[in-house]
Amino acid sequence: MTTTLSRTTALPPGPKLPALVQTVLFGNFRHRLLPHWHRRYGDVFTVRLYANREAVQLADLDHIKAVFSGSAKTFHAGEGNAILKPIMGEHSVLLTDEDVHLRARKLLMPAFHGSALRGYRDMITELAEREAAGWPAGRVFRSHERMQALTLEIILRVVFGVGEGPRLDELRRLLTELVDIGVLDLFGFQNEKLRNFGPFRRSRERQERVDELLYAEIAERRTAPDLEERGDVLSRLLTVPAEDDRLSDAELRDQLITLLLAGHETTATALAWSFHELARDPARLRRATEAAGSGDDKYLEAVVKEAMRLHPVISEVARRLTEDVEIGGYRIPAGYTVMPSIALVHADEAHHPAPDEFRPERFLDGGPASGTWFPFGGGVRRCLGAGFSLLEATIVLRAVLSRWHLTPDRARAEGSRARHITMVPARGARISVTPR
Repeated sequence: MTTTLSRTTALPPGPKLPALVQTVLFGNFRHRLLPHWHRRYGDVFTVRLYANREAVQLADLDHIKAVFSGSAKTFHAGEGNAILKPIMGEHSVLLTDEDVHLRARKLLMPAFHGSALRGYRDMITELAEREAAGWPAGRVFRSHERMQALTLEIILRVVFGVGEGPRLDELRRLLTELVDIGVLDLFGFQNEKLRNFGPFRRSRERQERVDELLYAEIAERRTAPDLEERGDVLSRLLTVPAEDDRLSDAELRDQLITLLLAGHETTATALAWSFHELARDPARLRRATEAAGSGDDKYLEAVVKEAMRLHPVISEVARRLTEDVEIGGYRIPAGYTVMPSIALVHADEAHHPAPDEFRPERFLDGGPASGTWFPFGGGVRRCLGAGFSLLEATIVLRAVLSRWHLTPDRARAEGSRARHITMVPARGARISVTPR
């Protein structure tokens, strides 16, 4: 139970290493360290991070549910995501809170629900089949790279309605480079002085060029004669009725870059892990292939969900406290960040029997208990694009499995590595394929 404090209680325990050391360890090895710290310190423990940021990890389901159902005025997700501000911008739907966030969410939501989702099916299918047709038969390749390229192409079409032209060609290249950064790069971006040197300066210059391209696209789209008839996200945002408080160019830029970067990474990585696991499991590969041929989307979606459970792309979600709260008997002061741990809950045998095994069947016939699977976050801040991501992944799986038989690069399972705030296949989820 999470309540406003009426008494003083102790702070949660945690490792005593210097904040900089903990930042490096947490950033690069959290998939190994979090289970260790969980065993040592319990369900509530503190990690000290760079820039005076104390992050309290939560692994107990009741504590996590209390955070997700708590007041949006107390638990600020936007402030919790502050590490992304230099890239996403202060107006991003991921970086704002309370009324400002609700306004942005209300404007973006129509593009990712209902009829809009159904309208994306043909486009996603066409791009997925084109991608699958170009895979190299009999040669090992990194499926993660191919999925990143495909899902970026898909989100470009969703955001802009088109994928051709020199401006989008340059944007496609720059976005690929912009997200290919390490955890320490993200922390380095918080320091304005560092952004003038070495790799930080190159990333800043790359981002500035991305901004130029986005502002040029916004300006050109404003004058499009068919603006009212277009259904892409940018056109939708530009045609919001004046009484609904239209977005400024700076706000548009921040929402667009957020969608472009966040709108493809999770799906690409989940698909790569899906291919990796299916290639190593002949029985489930056979069942998934049959599902692809028969139109059984439920099983294909279960494959993706299980890949997300077994290999969380995001290890935790963050909420910055605006007032003191009590969690699990500990006093968490205002200014601290609480982090419901996706990775620890997904790996908990109490919620997912044999958690180290790939079992898509968990997600059939009702699936795991409510709250035990939350790769898209929870509460009022659950990812807007969750439905779109699962639809996209299911279509891509069908396109690939209808054409190819998957074979693993090696018998041993592949590990994870940190890539900015995400965890990705360490070797790119290498597979080979042969025609069906």
